[in-house]
Amino acid sequence: MKNTIIALTVAGFVTFGTAAHAGDAAAGKASFATCVGCHGSSAEGGVGPKLAGQPAADIVKKLGDYKAGKQMGPMTSMMAPMAAGLSDSDMANIAAYTSSL
Repeated sequence: MKNTIIALTVAGFVTFGTAAHAGDAAAGKASFATCVGCHGSSAEGGVGPKLAGQPAADIVKKLGDYKAGKQMGPMTSMMAPMAAGLSDSDMANIAAYTSSL
């Protein structure tokens, strides 16, 4: 019985955590306005890479890495300051938007 309660509790945390990071594509579209100059109006790429259609989890991870100051490649010096001001929900929202394109 104790193992069942523990398993259900863990499953609840996993489910809640996934839902909490789902993101709001409409809010992400508004936030993405600052990204258009490099990533294109439809996230099709340009100076920056194509983001349209990439999995949301990948976008959130990359933005988090930039925000943390991790060296990600030649565009880190441009992306790190952009990501620095993003909250976790901003990142999830932008990811939801770009992955929907």
